[in-house]
Amino acid sequence: MAAFIAESMQSCGGQIIPPHGYFQKVAQYVHNVGGVFIADEVQVGFGRVGKHFWAFQLQGEDFVPDIVTMGKPIGNGHPMSCVVTTKEIAEAFEASGLEYFNTFGGNPVSCAIGLAVLNVIEEEDLCGNATRVGNYLMDLLREQQAKHELIGDVRGVGLFIGVDLVKDHMKRTPAKAEAQHIIYRLKEQNILLSADGPHRNVLKFKPPMCFTTENAKFVVEKIDEILSDLERKTSVRVPNGESNPMENVESLALQGSKRKIAPTDVPKVGNRCTKELDTSKTLPNKENGDDCHFNRTACGQRPVTTNGTVPLRSLRHDLPTSLF
Repeated sequence: MAAFIAESMQSCGGQIIPPHGYFQKVAQYVHNVGGVFIADEVQVGFGRVGKHFWAFQLQGEDFVPDIVTMGKPIGNGHPMSCVVTTKEIAEAFEASGLEYFNTFGGNPVSCAIGLAVLNVIEEEDLCGNATRVGNYLMDLLREQQAKHELIGDVRGVGLFIGVDLVKDHMKRTPAKAEAQHIIYRLKEQNILLSADGPHRNVLKFKPPMCFTTENAKFVVEKIDEILSDLERKTSVRVPNGESNPMENVESLALQGSKRKIAPTDVPKVGNRCTKELDTSKTLPNKENGDDCHFNRTACGQRPVTTNGTVPLRSLRHDLPTSLF
Protein backbone atom coordinates (compact mmCIF):
# COMPACT_ATOMS: atom_id res chain seq x y z
CA MET A 1 0.00 0.00 0.00
CA ALA A 2 1.36 3.41 -0.98
CA ALA A 3 -1.07 5.63 0.92
CA PHE A 4 -4.46 6.02 2.56
CA ILE A 5 -6.29 9.33 1.97
CA ALA A 6 -9.51 10.52 3.58
CA GLU A 7 -11.30 13.72 4.47
CA SER A 8 -10.87 14.39 8.18
CA MET A 9 -14.67 14.59 8.19
CA GLN A 10 -16.55 13.31 5.16
CA SER A 11 -18.26 16.16 3.38
CA CYS A 12 -19.54 14.78 0.09
CA GLY A 13 -20.11 11.48 1.90
CA GLY A 14 -22.93 13.08 3.89
CA GLN A 15 -21.33 15.09 6.72
CA ILE A 16 -19.94 12.03 8.50
CA ILE A 17 -17.94 12.51 11.70
CA PRO A 18 -15.48 9.62 12.24
CA PRO A 19 -15.45 8.17 15.77
CA HIS A 20 -12.68 9.22 18.13
CA GLY A 21 -9.59 7.06 17.67
CA TYR A 22 -10.60 5.76 14.24
CA PHE A 23 -7.76 7.42 12.32
CA GLN A 24 -5.17 6.21 14.84
CA LYS A 25 -6.12 2.60 14.10
CA VAL A 26 -6.19 3.20 10.35
CA ALA A 27 -2.78 4.92 10.45
CA GLN A 28 -1.30 2.04 12.44
CA TYR A 29 -2.40 -0.47 9.80
CA VAL A 30 -1.23 1.75 6.92
CA HIS A 31 2.19 2.29 8.49
CA ASN A 32 2.59 -1.43 9.14
CA VAL A 33 2.30 -2.14 5.42
CA GLY A 34 4.60 0.71 4.39
CA GLY A 35 2.04 3.37 3.47
CA VAL A 36 1.47 6.96 4.55
CA PHE A 37 -1.67 8.56 5.97
CA ILE A 38 -2.98 11.60 4.06
CA ALA A 39 -5.62 13.85 5.65
CA ASP A 40 -7.72 15.95 3.27
CA GLU A 41 -8.57 19.27 4.95
CA VAL A 42 -9.76 21.11 1.82
CA GLN A 43 -13.34 21.51 3.03
CA VAL A 44 -13.03 21.11 6.78
CA GLY A 45 -9.78 22.85 7.71
CA PHE A 46 -8.82 26.40 8.70
CA GLY A 47 -10.90 26.59 11.86
CA ARG A 48 -14.23 25.44 10.47
CA VAL A 49 -14.72 22.90 13.27
CA GLY A 50 -14.23 25.68 15.82
CA LYS A 51 -12.52 23.67 18.53
CA HIS A 52 -9.37 23.22 16.48
CA PHE A 53 -7.74 24.72 13.41
CA TRP A 54 -7.66 21.32 11.69
CA ALA A 55 -10.44 18.76 11.72
CA PHE A 56 -8.02 15.85 12.15
CA GLN A 57 -7.22 17.26 15.61
CA LEU A 58 -10.66 16.08 16.73
CA GLN A 59 -9.12 12.59 16.78
CA GLY A 60 -6.85 13.53 19.67
CA GLU A 61 -3.39 14.88 20.33
CA ASP A 62 -1.82 11.50 19.63
CA PHE A 63 -2.75 11.62 15.95
CA VAL A 64 -0.75 13.52 13.32
CA PRO A 65 -1.12 12.68 9.59
CA ASP A 66 1.94 12.12 7.42
CA ILE A 67 0.61 14.48 4.76
CA VAL A 68 -2.12 17.15 4.90
CA THR A 69 -3.75 18.59 1.78
CA MET A 70 -5.56 21.92 1.90
CA GLY A 71 -7.15 24.19 -0.66
CA LYS A 72 -10.08 26.57 -1.16
CA PRO A 73 -10.33 28.17 2.31
CA ILE A 74 -6.68 29.20 2.32
CA GLY A 75 -7.39 31.81 -0.38
CA ASN A 76 -10.97 32.79 0.54
CA GLY A 77 -11.94 32.69 -3.14
CA HIS A 78 -8.48 33.11 -4.63
CA PRO A 79 -7.41 29.80 -6.22
CA MET A 80 -4.81 28.31 -3.91
CA SER A 81 -3.79 24.92 -2.61
CA CYS A 82 -1.08 23.58 -0.36
CA VAL A 83 0.50 20.32 0.76
CA VAL A 84 2.17 19.97 4.15
CA THR A 85 4.22 16.95 5.12
CA THR A 86 6.86 15.78 7.55
CA LYS A 87 10.54 16.56 7.17
CA GLU A 88 11.28 12.87 6.69
CA ILE A 89 8.89 12.50 3.74
CA ALA A 90 10.05 15.76 2.16
CA GLU A 91 13.70 14.70 2.37
CA ALA A 92 12.89 11.26 0.98
CA PHE A 93 11.18 12.86 -2.01
CA GLU A 94 14.15 15.16 -2.60
CA ALA A 95 16.58 12.24 -2.38
CA SER A 96 14.59 10.36 -5.03
CA GLY A 97 15.94 12.70 -7.70
CA LEU A 98 12.45 13.57 -8.94
CA GLU A 99 11.83 17.23 -9.71
CA TYR A 100 8.69 18.98 -8.54
CA PHE A 101 7.64 21.80 -10.85
CA ASN A 102 4.66 24.15 -10.59
CA THR A 103 4.26 27.18 -12.85
CA PHE A 104 2.49 29.19 -10.16
CA GLY A 105 4.10 27.59 -7.12
CA GLY A 106 5.27 30.16 -4.58
CA ASN A 107 3.56 33.04 -6.38
CA PRO A 108 4.17 36.05 -4.09
CA VAL A 109 0.69 37.52 -4.66
CA SER A 110 -0.99 34.24 -3.76
CA CYS A 111 1.25 33.86 -0.72
CA ALA A 112 0.30 37.37 0.44
CA ILE A 113 -3.39 36.50 0.05
CA GLY A 114 -2.97 33.30 2.03
CA LEU A 115 -1.20 35.14 4.85
CA ALA A 116 -3.94 37.80 4.89
CA VAL A 117 -6.61 35.10 5.25
CA LEU A 118 -4.72 33.52 8.15
CA ASN A 119 -4.48 36.92 9.84
CA VAL A 120 -8.23 37.53 9.50
CA ILE A 121 -9.06 34.09 10.92
CA GLU A 122 -6.95 34.88 13.96
CA GLU A 123 -7.76 38.59 14.43
CA GLU A 124 -11.53 38.17 14.02
CA ASP A 125 -11.63 34.97 16.09
CA LEU A 126 -13.39 33.07 13.33
CA CYS A 127 -12.65 29.76 15.06
CA GLY A 128 -14.55 31.01 18.10
CA ASN A 129 -17.32 32.25 15.82
CA ALA A 130 -17.57 28.80 14.24
CA THR A 131 -18.08 27.29 17.69
CA ARG A 132 -20.62 29.86 18.91
CA VAL A 133 -22.69 30.11 15.74
CA GLY A 134 -22.31 26.41 14.97
CA ASN A 135 -23.68 25.41 18.39
CA TYR A 136 -26.56 27.87 17.99
CA LEU A 137 -27.36 26.51 14.52
CA MET A 138 -27.24 22.93 15.79
CA ASP A 139 -29.68 23.80 18.60
CA LEU A 140 -32.10 25.41 16.13
CA LEU A 141 -31.91 22.43 13.78
CA ARG A 142 -32.48 19.94 16.60
CA GLU A 143 -35.61 21.87 17.55
CA GLN A 144 -36.76 21.33 13.97
CA GLN A 145 -35.89 17.64 14.25
CA ALA A 146 -38.29 17.32 17.18
CA LYS A 147 -40.95 19.10 15.14
CA HIS A 148 -40.60 17.54 11.69
CA GLU A 149 -40.66 13.80 10.98
CA LEU A 150 -38.56 14.21 7.83
CA ILE A 151 -35.46 15.11 9.84
CA GLY A 152 -33.82 11.86 10.87
CA ASP A 153 -30.55 13.22 12.23
CA VAL A 154 -28.65 16.44 12.86
CA ARG A 155 -24.88 16.06 13.17
CA GLY A 156 -21.76 18.14 12.88
CA VAL A 157 -19.05 20.20 14.53
CA GLY A 158 -18.67 23.97 14.36
CA LEU A 159 -19.84 25.31 11.00
CA PHE A 160 -19.86 21.87 9.39
CA ILE A 161 -23.35 20.43 9.84
CA GLY A 162 -25.53 17.88 8.07
CA VAL A 163 -29.29 17.40 8.30
CA ASP A 164 -30.23 13.85 7.28
CA LEU A 165 -33.70 13.67 5.71
CA VAL A 166 -35.51 10.32 5.84
CA LYS A 167 -39.00 9.09 5.01
CA ASP A 168 -38.98 6.42 7.69
CA HIS A 169 -37.01 6.62 10.95
CA MET A 170 -36.88 2.84 11.39
CA LYS A 171 -35.80 1.94 7.85
CA ARG A 172 -33.80 5.17 7.34
CA THR A 173 -35.23 5.48 3.83
CA PRO A 174 -33.51 8.49 2.19
CA ALA A 175 -35.86 11.39 1.41
CA LYS A 176 -34.13 12.29 -1.84
CA ALA A 177 -36.90 14.16 -3.64
CA GLU A 178 -37.86 16.02 -0.48
CA ALA A 179 -34.28 17.24 -0.05
CA GLN A 180 -34.22 18.61 -3.59
CA HIS A 181 -37.60 20.24 -3.03
CA ILE A 182 -36.25 22.08 0.00
CA ILE A 183 -33.17 23.21 -1.92
CA TYR A 184 -35.24 24.70 -4.74
CA ARG A 185 -37.63 26.44 -2.39
CA LEU A 186 -34.71 27.97 -0.48
CA LYS A 187 -33.11 29.08 -3.73
CA GLU A 188 -36.25 31.04 -4.56
CA GLN A 189 -35.66 32.97 -1.32
CA ASN A 190 -32.01 33.65 -2.20
CA ILE A 191 -30.64 30.98 0.13
CA LEU A 192 -28.19 28.56 -1.47
CA LEU A 193 -27.98 25.13 0.11
CA SER A 194 -26.86 21.81 -1.33
CA ALA A 195 -27.38 18.13 -0.58
CA ASP A 196 -24.69 15.51 -0.12
CA GLY A 197 -24.37 11.85 0.73
CA PRO A 198 -24.69 8.74 -1.45
CA HIS A 199 -28.42 9.45 -1.89
CA ARG A 200 -28.17 13.27 -1.88
CA ASN A 201 -30.61 13.47 1.03
CA VAL A 202 -28.35 15.22 3.56
CA LEU A 203 -28.68 18.99 3.68
CA LYS A 204 -25.16 20.39 3.90
CA PHE A 205 -24.40 23.46 6.00
CA LYS A 206 -20.90 24.75 5.33
CA PRO A 207 -21.34 28.54 5.35
CA PRO A 208 -18.67 31.25 5.36
CA MET A 209 -16.74 31.51 8.61
CA CYS A 210 -18.25 34.96 9.24
CA PHE A 211 -21.75 33.41 9.41
CA THR A 212 -23.82 35.01 12.19
CA THR A 213 -26.55 33.89 14.56
CA GLU A 214 -28.95 36.13 12.61
CA ASN A 215 -28.06 34.27 9.41
CA ALA A 216 -28.58 30.94 11.18
CA LYS A 217 -31.96 31.94 12.56
CA PHE A 218 -33.10 33.23 9.17
CA VAL A 219 -32.26 30.08 7.22
CA VAL A 220 -33.77 27.74 9.84
CA GLU A 221 -37.00 29.75 9.89
CA LYS A 222 -37.26 29.33 6.12
CA ILE A 223 -36.58 25.60 6.35
CA ASP A 224 -39.28 25.32 9.02
CA GLU A 225 -41.78 27.06 6.71
CA ILE A 226 -40.90 24.79 3.79
CA LEU A 227 -41.12 21.60 5.85
CA SER A 228 -44.45 22.66 7.36
CA ASP A 229 -45.83 23.40 3.90
CA LEU A 230 -44.50 20.09 2.58
CA GLU A 231 -46.12 18.18 5.43
CA ARG A 232 -49.49 19.83 4.80
CA LYS A 233 -49.38 18.87 1.13
CA THR A 234 -48.16 15.30 1.58
CA SER A 235 -49.55 14.27 4.98
CA VAL A 236 -46.10 13.15 6.05
CA ARG A 237 -47.06 13.34 9.74
CA VAL A 238 -49.67 10.99 11.22
CA PRO A 239 -51.04 10.69 14.77
CA ASN A 240 -48.94 7.66 15.73
CA GLY A 241 -45.71 9.51 14.96
CA GLU A 242 -44.79 7.40 11.93
CA SER A 243 -44.27 8.82 8.49
CA ASN A 244 -46.23 7.76 5.44
CA PRO A 245 -44.65 7.40 2.00
CA MET A 246 -44.77 10.74 0.24
CA GLU A 247 -46.49 10.88 -3.11
CA ASN A 248 -46.10 13.29 -6.00
CA VAL A 249 -43.14 15.03 -4.38
CA GLU A 250 -41.51 15.61 -7.74
CA SER A 251 -44.42 17.69 -8.99
CA LEU A 252 -44.57 19.46 -5.63
CA ALA A 253 -41.03 20.63 -6.13
CA LEU A 254 -42.19 23.14 -8.68
CA GLN A 255 -45.50 24.16 -7.11
CA GLY A 256 -45.28 27.83 -6.33
CA SER A 257 -41.92 27.97 -8.06
CA LYS A 258 -40.91 30.84 -10.27
CA ARG A 259 -39.17 28.46 -12.68
CA LYS A 260 -40.55 28.62 -16.21
CA ILE A 261 -42.02 25.43 -17.59
CA ALA A 262 -41.10 24.51 -21.15
CA PRO A 263 -43.49 25.62 -23.96
CA THR A 264 -46.80 23.79 -24.02
CA ASP A 265 -46.37 22.72 -27.65
CA VAL A 266 -43.55 20.32 -26.76
CA PRO A 267 -44.84 16.87 -27.79
CA LYS A 268 -46.05 14.70 -24.95
CA VAL A 269 -44.15 11.50 -24.30
CA GLY A 270 -44.76 8.33 -22.36
CA ASN A 271 -43.11 7.51 -19.08
CA ARG A 272 -40.38 5.47 -20.71
CA CYS A 273 -39.58 8.06 -23.40
CA THR A 274 -38.79 5.38 -25.99
CA LYS A 275 -38.93 7.68 -29.00
CA GLU A 276 -37.00 10.82 -29.82
CA LEU A 277 -38.88 14.10 -29.49
CA ASP A 278 -39.88 15.78 -32.69
CA THR A 279 -38.65 19.31 -31.95
CA SER A 280 -38.76 20.58 -35.51
CA LYS A 281 -41.78 22.80 -34.74
CA THR A 282 -40.70 23.95 -31.33
CA LEU A 283 -37.00 24.70 -31.60
CA PRO A 284 -36.34 28.44 -31.32
CA ASN A 285 -34.19 30.40 -33.69
CA LYS A 286 -30.51 29.86 -32.95
CA GLU A 287 -30.01 33.59 -32.99
CA ASN A 288 -31.55 33.88 -29.54
CA GLY A 289 -28.82 31.64 -28.10
CA ASP A 290 -31.25 29.28 -26.35
CA ASP A 291 -31.10 26.30 -28.68
CA CYS A 292 -28.73 24.18 -26.57
CA HIS A 293 -30.85 24.49 -23.44
CA PHE A 294 -34.13 24.20 -25.29
CA ASN A 295 -33.46 20.70 -26.54
CA ARG A 296 -31.81 19.95 -23.19
CA THR A 297 -29.13 17.67 -24.60
CA ALA A 298 -26.19 19.63 -23.22
CA CYS A 299 -27.32 19.61 -19.59
CA GLY A 300 -29.02 16.21 -19.55
CA GLN A 301 -32.55 17.38 -18.70
CA ARG A 302 -35.45 15.03 -19.30
CA PRO A 303 -38.52 16.00 -21.37
CA VAL A 304 -41.74 17.31 -19.88
CA THR A 305 -44.02 14.60 -18.49
CA THR A 306 -47.58 13.97 -19.56
CA ASN A 307 -49.00 16.03 -16.68
CA GLY A 308 -47.01 19.10 -17.69
CA THR A 309 -44.49 19.09 -14.83
CA VAL A 310 -40.72 18.94 -15.16
CA PRO A 311 -39.30 15.86 -13.37
CA LEU A 312 -37.28 16.98 -10.37
CA ARG A 313 -34.31 14.80 -11.30
CA SER A 314 -34.01 16.62 -14.61
CA LEU A 315 -33.07 19.89 -12.93
CA ARG A 316 -29.90 18.74 -11.21
CA HIS A 317 -27.60 20.79 -13.49
CA ASP A 318 -28.82 23.91 -11.72
CA LEU A 319 -28.37 22.88 -8.07
CA PRO A 320 -26.72 25.48 -5.86
CA THR A 321 -23.50 24.40 -4.18
CA SER A 322 -23.04 26.60 -1.14
CA LEU A 323 -24.93 28.41 1.60
CA PHE A 324 -25.32 32.20 1.34
